[in-house]
Amino acid sequence: MVVGTVKLRIYTSWVHSLKEKRKIVKSLCAKVGNKFNVSVAEIDDQDIHQIIVLGFACVTNNNAHADRIMDSVIDFIEENTEGEVIHIERDKNSY
Repeated sequence: MVVGTVKLRIYTSWVHSLKEKRKIVKSLCAKVGNKFNVSVAEIDDQDIHQIIVLGFACVTNNNAHADRIMDSVIDFIEENTEGEVIHIERDKNSY
C-alpha cells in the first residue's frame, strides 16, 4: 500500500475576506474530491485571507500510480483556480 500526500500553497491576491476565501476553498475541495476520489482539506493558514493551503492524500497499490494521481490533481488545481501555486510539498510512504 502506498499513501501519496501533497501540500499546496496558493496565493490569491484578489481575495479580500475570509468569507470569499472559504467559498473558493469549499468549491475547489468539492471539485477535486469528486473528480479524483482523493481526500482533500484546507490544512493551514485558515485565518489569512490571501493564502490557501490545501492538503490531499491518495491510497493506491504502487508508486507510479500515486505519482500520476498527485500530478493530475496538481494540474487540475492550477487550471481551475485564478490563484498562483507558490509551493508544492509531495510525499509518499509505502506500508
